[in-house]
Amino acid sequence: FVLAVTVIREAAEELRCYTRDKEVNSQIYSKLTARGTVKVKSSNIQVGDLIIVEKNQRVPADMIFLRTSEKNGSCFLRTDQLDGETDWKLRLPVSCTQRLPTASDLLQTRSYVYAEEPNIDIHNFVGTFTREDSDPPVNESLSIENTLWASTVIASGTVVGVVLYTGRELRSVMNTSNPRSKIGLFDLEVNCLTKILFGALVVVSLVMVALQHFAGRWYLQIIRFLLLFSNIIPISLRVNLDMGKIVYSWVIRRDSKIPGTVVRSSTIPEQLGRISYLLTDKTGTLTQNEMVFKRLHLGTVAYGLDSMDEVQSHIFSIYTQQAQEPPATKGLSVATKVRRSMSSRVHEAVRAIALCHNVTPVYESNGVTDQAEAERHYEDSCRVYQASSPDEVALVQWTESVGLTLVGRDQSSVQLRSPGGHILNFTILQIFPFTYESKRMGIIVRDESSGEITFYMKGADVVMAGIVQYNDWLEEECGNMAREGLRVLVVAKKSLTEEQYQDFEARYVQAKLSVHDRSLKVATVIESLEMEMELLCLTGVEDQLQADVRPTLETLRNAGIKVWMLTGDKLETATCTAKNAHLVTRTQDIHVFRLVTNRGEAHLELNAFRRKHDCALVISGDSLEVCLKYYECEFMELACQCPAVVCCRCAPTQKAQIVRLLQERTGRLTCAVGDGGNDVSMIQEADCGVGVEGKEGKQASLAADFSITQFKHLGRLLMVHGRNSYKRSAALSQFVIHRSLCISTMQAVFSSVFYFASVPLYQGFLIIGYSTIYTMFPVFSLVLDKDVKSEVAMLYPELYKDLLKGRPLSYKTFLIWVLISIYQGSIIMYGALLLFESEFVHIVAISFTSLILTELLMVALTIQTWHWLMIVAELLSLSCYIASLVFLHEFIDVYFIATLSFLWKVTVITLVSCLPLYVLKYLRRRFSPPSYSKLTS
Repeated sequence: FVLAVTVIREAAEELRCYTRDKEVNSQIYSKLTARGTVKVKSSNIQVGDLIIVEKNQRVPADMIFLRTSEKNGSCFLRTDQLDGETDWKLRLPVSCTQRLPTASDLLQTRSYVYAEEPNIDIHNFVGTFTREDSDPPVNESLSIENTLWASTVIASGTVVGVVLYTGRELRSVMNTSNPRSKIGLFDLEVNCLTKILFGALVVVSLVMVALQHFAGRWYLQIIRFLLLFSNIIPISLRVNLDMGKIVYSWVIRRDSKIPGTVVRSSTIPEQLGRISYLLTDKTGTLTQNEMVFKRLHLGTVAYGLDSMDEVQSHIFSIYTQQAQEPPATKGLSVATKVRRSMSSRVHEAVRAIALCHNVTPVYESNGVTDQAEAERHYEDSCRVYQASSPDEVALVQWTESVGLTLVGRDQSSVQLRSPGGHILNFTILQIFPFTYESKRMGIIVRDESSGEITFYMKGADVVMAGIVQYNDWLEEECGNMAREGLRVLVVAKKSLTEEQYQDFEARYVQAKLSVHDRSLKVATVIESLEMEMELLCLTGVEDQLQADVRPTLETLRNAGIKVWMLTGDKLETATCTAKNAHLVTRTQDIHVFRLVTNRGEAHLELNAFRRKHDCALVISGDSLEVCLKYYECEFMELACQCPAVVCCRCAPTQKAQIVRLLQERTGRLTCAVGDGGNDVSMIQEADCGVGVEGKEGKQASLAADFSITQFKHLGRLLMVHGRNSYKRSAALSQFVIHRSLCISTMQAVFSSVFYFASVPLYQGFLIIGYSTIYTMFPVFSLVLDKDVKSEVAMLYPELYKDLLKGRPLSYKTFLIWVLISIYQGSIIMYGALLLFESEFVHIVAISFTSLILTELLMVALTIQTWHWLMIVAELLSLSCYIASLVFLHEFIDVYFIATLSFLWKVTVITLVSCLPLYVLKYLRRRFSPPSYSKLTS
């Protein structure tokens, strides 16, 4: 029966898991065949199939990109579920298949793909595409740019790909570790106590036989005693705890304050009550992955979200002035001149932001207007911006909101629309793309209306500070904006004459043709332009945080939980989010761990870090790998002392490795939170895995032990439900142990008095009824007990800190309960013997009734907050006992029970066994109250 309860609970979860997986694997995709397109389930896709994937659809398998519906012959991918990066990736189709007239022509060609064997590297790929039926055969090399990995989402157009890897060979699957079945620390502690009790059982049996002087067939006596005292081992404990877990899971699911929370693994709710380290993902978990323009700073004036209408009016005034050519400016007042100079500064800045980027506006039909017409008229409702970085899109969307709209762009020109509806044409002369080394991008454009040539540039403050003309505010304001968690870009410009540009172009072309040190020479030529540029403005962009992230992190910090952020994203973005979410408080310094590649560098950098105190650590995945390779012990020791740690550019397997190291090094419980496919390994590795159901996929929430809809629900899940589950299970398990030890003590006293005879005290139904029908309900009702209201637990997260020491269930509390059991068992038995009546039958009646009453009173003593079900359980058990006395006449004399002498004897025994404990409890509450009672009184 004990095993059946556990097995049924686990089986129900397995079944649920199976049906969910089946649902995910049954998504429908279109497949190209000789008979046209057919619908196919994702689980039936095989290597070599030609699959069509629509915009915003998830790629079902690792594919080679053959063709796209986009005019520019490329497509964007959202990869945040694969590697945690917010930037979109550009992918290119195989050129010989993209050139075919229609998609169905793919079936007429005779081609094959040669690919490397499946491996774990998501950032690289080597292969070739060969078309045999053309003359001569066409060979094309394939790289990462031609791939569409599973778990990514198509962000533009409709694509056709040929499936290369499926199932276990998928890059995303190879990056996740095998799930382990988790056993709670609490269960291990209970198992340990059960082993101690088993030892006690053997010792007591041996002592009894020894006191008989090993007379006669003593080995049979040992076995008889083992059976007699077998109650010492609480068999019913497992059932009680398992049913308790089901109750906790039900309570979590029913909590209206955290709607949509699912308990996928009901084996470990107690773990939630003693988490020391929380490891969280960034993209989609802490942030919404939506960039918002927050601040424009011009040095003398800054515009925030609330003052954008002023920017708008400046832009409008510039374009309305241009329309009505102003008369001679002599007659204008000073105020108007100042206003005009301000307007032109704002306009210069906004125009620079609207031109210096790599965003392309794309028009889609919206049901009313078709694509071609929308493109011709620059229809606002049909326009979508495409770019590799969400920051760029946020900037362009902002310029649109203040009146300067990007409406068209191709390789050589950009079109802007002014507030008056005029189209402004610019020719792109040169473009210098953003790279991680240069940390900046530049563009040279010619204004078609005036012929002016301007070089615009934007980049990170560290590199731009040396490029712009001297000023006294750049560094300070960048620092201020960064402290608020904004991503700062510095925008600058330089006007060029036609001669200057021609001279630059000649040198640039020359440099690009050189064979030796080409990249160096090209960089030198560009740098000759990047001098004394005019600083226009700073822009601040922020990744929108999920709701209530700051208060949740604050709560966790106060509860003694250290938060580590592990993300696949860039260092700058990760640091900004850490500040913005107050993961790093205003007063704390941030130590950015330099990029290290070998043992010596790691040693120096660790020493530099050791000198810092109360300082948050930011480290990249590559440096982390080097540190762990050579100085694992030292690094983990330092990192564990940090108030917060941010690891950026983390591979999925690396996230799991960090979790494993934390568990091994500190021996503390870890909890991992994430929402993407790249967090699955970390979630499965942690002691508690929590998945956030994202807008994207459900991979993380399906793999997790607990699934929540928003990050802010985590606070309540740990502070209220985790704390309650742990404290309730601790009380329940100790009580069940007490219940079985009491009756065993009585048996021991009984045997000792009767010359160590191996004769049972209670027989048949009494012994079964004792641990089931008579005491089961009140004892189990302890799972409804709570020491403080949930609001108080949320308000004082410090209460959670107390649990981290593991006090509710420890050897100390176990020993106290053992002593209580021995005291009560002895008192009841000796009491019954002292008040012995003429027949043996009465001793059973008195002692058994006292035992039941003592148990019920002890439950009442343990309870902290009464629930109506507890009172029902107490009364139900008592009435069950009284009712069953009628049937138990073979053990208990019914006529004797009705007498007065029986009643006073039972009352005295029960009082002696329980009253001292009530007094002790009162004194303890009076002179050394636990922390929670101070809050409730």
